[in-house]
Amino acid sequence: MDLLNPPPDLYGRPGPDRFLRRLTAFSDWYNPSLGRPLLRRRPGLPPARPTPPLPLAVTRRTEIATDVVELHLASPFGDELPAWQPGARLLLTLPSGRERHYSLCGDPADLATYRIAVRRVADGGGGSAEIHDSLHVGNRLTARRPRNGFAFCGEPAVLLLAGGIGITPLLPMAREAQRRGLDWRLVHTGRDAASMPYGDELRALDPRRVELLTDDRDGTPDATELVARAPKGAAVYCCGPAPMLAAVQAAVAPGAALHFERFGAAPILDGRPFALQLGEDGPRLEVPADRSALDVLREQRPDLPYSCHQGFCGTCQVRLRSGTPEHRDRRLTEEDRAAGALLPCVSRAPEGETLVLDL
Repeated sequence: MDLLNPPPDLYGRPGPDRFLRRLTAFSDWYNPSLGRPLLRRRPGLPPARPTPPLPLAVTRRTEIATDVVELHLASPFGDELPAWQPGARLLLTLPSGRERHYSLCGDPADLATYRIAVRRVADGGGGSAEIHDSLHVGNRLTARRPRNGFAFCGEPAVLLLAGGIGITPLLPMAREAQRRGLDWRLVHTGRDAASMPYGDELRALDPRRVELLTDDRDGTPDATELVARAPKGAAVYCCGPAPMLAAVQAAVAPGAALHFERFGAAPILDGRPFALQLGEDGPRLEVPADRSALDVLREQRPDLPYSCHQGFCGTCQVRLRSGTPEHRDRRLTEEDRAAGALLPCVSRAPEGETLVLDL
């Protein structure tokens, strides 16, 4: 990544998510809600019980922008919900069985209600369409407890950059920055005003610190100009589509603090073609250098579950029978991998290798 020559707009070449990888590894070690103990268990002790699913019910549903629906979720029994911090995600299991991650965008002080906002993705995997078309007040679903791979560190000065629905994890950060009296700025970019949720809520925090930019009025935003809005010495938090993240990464000065989260699959770096075989006698599938194994698998097995596309959640896990994989996930332990676990959303293989899967 060439930090001295940033691209002219938000469509630059991608860079590796080194910060998120380190932060996620720490989160997986630190957070007991992920199903991993803080310390290794002593030999002879019984295994820890898995955390039971969290039952939730839809208590409110609102169309808040073009193709964006907001859901309020609460315990159907009136119980207090598990605590969370700005940047946390909720992994929902929808009535169909699909699992999808959504950023919590409400107030962490409110333990009676979780709030999420979901944009309809026409060519997605069906999760957003199910929420838009099938989830209504009174419907029940389950979730895993919130986890955070995009933690807000509360630096004295911060710049929050959101692209489209990427505003959802940054809204609680702005609220927290305002509460703490930090020197903060927030810029939200989008196609047009009608497609951008939470504008009024953001301006209500402090209209002097919030800027809303639309393509139809302001043109395509320039990453260098966006980063230049940062207060002196500020940390930058960014959430948006992959091209935006890549451009912001390139525009941030060397040594500056940059935190980011993507809500789609990361670009494939250093990809090489390899093959998958479904069982010893099953079909052989060619994986091109620029596609993920998960995408190729789902063409053959469209019911294969998935969620984050980033090697983060573990939803798409399959079992490897033979072959030499290149594990690129941030979820599996060495013990998991030795036992044959593989996350095809990000993991690959050397060129010409064939991975035989137990499917």
